[in-house]
Amino acid sequence: MSGHDSFRYKPGTAIVSARRAGTTATIDQLNKYFQINQMPIISGRYWNMVHGQNPEEVKQDKEGMQNMRILAKNLAYHLKCKEAAAKAGIVSPAVENVEYTNFIH
Repeated sequence: MSGHDSFRYKPGTAIVSARRAGTTATIDQLNKYFQINQMPIISGRYWNMVHGQNPEEVKQDKEGMQNMRILAKNLAYHLKCKEAAAKAGIVSPAVENVEYTNFIH
């Protein structure tokens, strides 16, 4: 994915659902794809995860569902801010040429 300009400045968020464990490591891994593409990462009030073995169990995860609602509101807010900035003539930062370094002397 690195080097593709089509994702630059578009908001991204990773949401993970699991029965019990493994979610934080997965979120960390997924967020790296946003970072390498210069994408702002939208967060909730906690890690973006829900727990449950099926949709009915996930709906019972009140904390996880609350975070999904907060995450959705934060994403909507970011998109509105981006739209307002564009209307106000605020432009994205200039793109720099990529410099590669391999640390071999």
